[in-house]
Amino acid sequence: MLGWIFGVTVHAASTVWATFMAGLAIGSVVAGHLGDRVRSPLRWFGATELAIGVTALATPALVATLQQIYLGWHPTLAEWTGGVTAARIVMGFLALIVPTVLMGATLPLVIRSSMVQHGTLRQQTAVLYGSNAAGAIAGTLVAGLHLVPEYGIRGSFLTAAGLNLVVGLAAIALSFIVRPAVSSWTSTADPVDGSRANAPLSSSRLRALLVVFSLSGFVSLALEVVWFRVLTLFLRPTVYGFSVMLATILAGVALGSYVITPMLTRPHLRWLAWLAGVELAAAVAIVVSFGPLTYLGDLSRRISPAVSAILPEYLAYPMAGSLLAIFPTALLMGLAFPVGLHLWSIGGHGRHTSRRVGVFYSLNVAGSILGSLLAGFVLLPQVGSRGSLVLLAAITFGSGLMLVALSELSRRSRSLLALTGTAVFALAIWAAPDPFDQFVANRYPGQAIVWREEGVEATVVVHERSGELSLTVNGNHEASTGGTMTYVHRRVGHLPLAVHPDPKSALVIGLGGGATAGAVSRHTGVRLDIVELAGAVVRGARFFTAINDRVLDKPHVTLRVDDGRNYMLLTPHRYDVVTADVILPIWAGAGNLYSAEYFQLMKRVLEPGGLVLQWVAGTEAEYKTIARTFLSVFPQTTVWSDGSLLLGSVEPLQLRQRDFTWKLEVPGRREALRELGVESFEQLLGMFVAGPHELAAFVGDGPLLTDDKPLTEYFLSLPRDRDPDLSKLKGDVQRFVVPD
Repeated sequence: MLGWIFGVTVHAASTVWATFMAGLAIGSVVAGHLGDRVRSPLRWFGATELAIGVTALATPALVATLQQIYLGWHPTLAEWTGGVTAARIVMGFLALIVPTVLMGATLPLVIRSSMVQHGTLRQQTAVLYGSNAAGAIAGTLVAGLHLVPEYGIRGSFLTAAGLNLVVGLAAIALSFIVRPAVSSWTSTADPVDGSRANAPLSSSRLRALLVVFSLSGFVSLALEVVWFRVLTLFLRPTVYGFSVMLATILAGVALGSYVITPMLTRPHLRWLAWLAGVELAAAVAIVVSFGPLTYLGDLSRRISPAVSAILPEYLAYPMAGSLLAIFPTALLMGLAFPVGLHLWSIGGHGRHTSRRVGVFYSLNVAGSILGSLLAGFVLLPQVGSRGSLVLLAAITFGSGLMLVALSELSRRSRSLLALTGTAVFALAIWAAPDPFDQFVANRYPGQAIVWREEGVEATVVVHERSGELSLTVNGNHEASTGGTMTYVHRRVGHLPLAVHPDPKSALVIGLGGGATAGAVSRHTGVRLDIVELAGAVVRGARFFTAINDRVLDKPHVTLRVDDGRNYMLLTPHRYDVVTADVILPIWAGAGNLYSAEYFQLMKRVLEPGGLVLQWVAGTEAEYKTIARTFLSVFPQTTVWSDGSLLLGSVEPLQLRQRDFTWKLEVPGRREALRELGVESFEQLLGMFVAGPHELAAFVGDGPLLTDDKPLTEYFLSLPRDRDPDLSKLKGDVQRFVVPD
């Protein structure tokens, strides 16, 4: 929701993310101090959940208010370096700080309140941690598969807030039923056994434990960034792919926590040595994360029948990839966290348990903030995905060696474990494949990588086969030097300039390989602005001068690396023509480029008499939903070419021969029209398919795409059984021809 205001650039998203995580850390520390002082932590936990629900219910209205403030501030801040970023930080803080501080407060309170139950702290912690992760899995999948497509983002938001209220009321009611009791955990040793193996750790070991789990937070979130970035190359960047990847991480954490629970009652386990072994194993699992993807196709086929029995069959492929790459490491993380939290908690000899939990959790979250930011801004751009994996694995391996040195094992056993672990880790690094080589071999067999960049905003790969170059952005095929695709992209740029009577300015959203923008730039006398989200795409487009006419080197072309929607929301400029690079509507984030709000922004930046060109494709349901939405904003929409090009206007379209023929006399424009395949007014009319009345009848009544309900992005909610039959879409172009 904040992305609707600030845009979805990585800097904007990271600002919001850092604020979110900082709130969790602050809340954990504050609640840690509070939890040891209150008589009924369970009641306080319930009150906190109620407060989360109330603040969440108020958030949509707050976001709308912030948008108006942001629009008012922007003209003043735009010329100030860092001003926009400062505004985003302040507004993100205002929107998120209260609910996230409250969220961070829940863990210390609920762990303290669990003392009224029977059992040990280590058991309760593991069960609570695992149960929380299990609930998160359900939330992730239910939101992606049902709530958002059915009720929209706001409806899903309100549902979650309502559940917070239910949880809060239930906890408060339970606090009156269950009498607070003096915990059996107040002894200096574990209640199950007073042996030395289970006694609280020394202060030096406890400090080392804090360091290890602060680093663990850093590694875990940095890993998510790397995993998600690389796996989207294999699994495609859909909302379902991201949901499955996140659910797999949570499933590993939950299962690991549940597996460790019965073991926590064993009195003679040397937990520090056990943690050391888990950290060393996790380091190896991290390094070889992407190696098992060799078996992705085979595993997907094997699990597909079972998956299709309970879930959409489409999910089998992302599930297979996530299980192979993510699950082993996530499982090991789930095994480690409850044990580490318990060892740190009993280090207080049963005193200040809630405070100690708050400190432990807040440092783990602080590490997570740093890890997520450094992974996106530093690690991936500087050392790449394979280098990032090796570095993160090395940090984990170093943590394991630290725990080995401080463990309860004998000196000989410590040396043997360290040497064996080092040998296995070194072998894993040597054997780990480059994920890009795997990606190209998997998706584009027989092709060679010409250039690649894991930029801050996107991963871009240029690959080649038989002299034909292709551009892939985050796993999406964006452009190629092949004739058919080049023509598809170029006509998106040429057609509105051919139809507009006298275009002098144009805006292209998205660069890709540059064929669309290059086509626009060939029309002499037209000032062109290009807005591209990812700098890496700009650098990749330099390899496609054969199809983009060296558009970025032309003096009348201005490039801006920014979020296209945010640019149109804030810019004072107006354009005769607005068009966009081709992007499939099912990709994650594409809903922002097909919604009614996006089309309204296009309308906002149009000059009177201006034209908007929108490319449409997909299944019948997708085509009709997009076209219906576009028509709702541009009621005079006409359909062109093969039916995939919608030409939007506010005023009724008027076609005059003289408005076209003068362009044939202008060098540059003449060649551009020839490239479109239009060298006469009759040929231009021959590209016409239908008018607004025919289009309205064809698409019929039905849902519109909105920011709140990005239905094409959640494409499994729409029928996918057939493609559109555009042969039924026909109209008479002569209704729009005006005599000279």
